Amino acid sequence: MRGGRGLAEELEGCLGDWGERTGITVETWALPTVEVPQPIARAVLAVVLEALANVERHSGARVVSVAVTASKSGLRMTVSDDGTGFHAANVGRGITRMRAHFAEIGGSLSVNSVRGEGTTVTGVVPRRG
Repeated sequence: MRGGRGLAEELEGCLGDWGERTGITVETWALPTVEVPQPIARAVLAVVLEALANVERHSGARVVSVAVTASKSGLRMTVSDDGTGFHAANVGRGITRMRAHFAEIGGSLSVNSVRGEGTTVTGVVPRRG
């Protein structure tokens, strides 16, 4: 991460800046309390930023909730919004990129959306070894 900052610090800065710029409320539910390996941290940050870009461009959301937790069993990331949602068949390049980022680090990513209620992006990276 930039300037030796960990994932939690990097996310705090990005989420604060994004919320100020867009006027969309960001609720931070959890950030990692342990050091996250650089490849995983970079992928998580890229996916959170892509998810936020999708929220800003497409959702009409008023609130976005973000949680990233890391433990002995691995890492879990969730980005949820209260926007318009979309039809599952409308998967664009952004979602494809997010899935690729998680696949590169041995994880998986799912996107669940309900029309009129919002979208949740969930990524999981199991611990290795």
